[in-house]
Amino acid sequence: MTTRTDMRSLHDHKPTIAVLAGLTLVGALAGCSSTTTGSESNGSDSNSDSDVAVPSGATYADGTYTESGSYQSPNGTETVDVTITLGDGIVTDVEVVGQGESRDSQRYQGEFIDGIAAEVVGKDIDTLTVSKVAGSSLTSGGFNSAVDAIKADAAS
Repeated sequence: MTTRTDMRSLHDHKPTIAVLAGLTLVGALAGCSSTTTGSESNGSDSNSDSDVAVPSGATYADGTYTESGSYQSPNGTETVDVTITLGDGIVTDVEVVGQGESRDSQRYQGEFIDGIAAEVVGKDIDTLTVSKVAGSSLTSGGFNSAVDAIKADAAS
């Protein structure tokens, strides 16, 4: 049986519990930022750093480029490998390979992979940004990071 003292004790700790819950939420949201790693795969002489901003209206060398993009999920850091083929600055082909560790990550990455071509093929790489593809919203962060690196690689 719960006594009046036990009930009051829980009630007295509500502000502490609320603060801890808030800090947990802030920490989880801070983990949603993304980073990019990867390398160029088309063999050109470009050695651009993926953190270099590419000016809008830049011209891009035709070719196929591969980069990896990372993002935070509830299961930790996840990675996708993105390969884009460019022709006159237009995406002519895209391939994404998921590196999901958990069953949930694999499922969401698979849904993203199944729907990404319809979203980006035929689009100008300068206007390319995806948010939610086939129900997967977090995977797009890794994809967008990889695209930024590809733009830096392909800039001529």
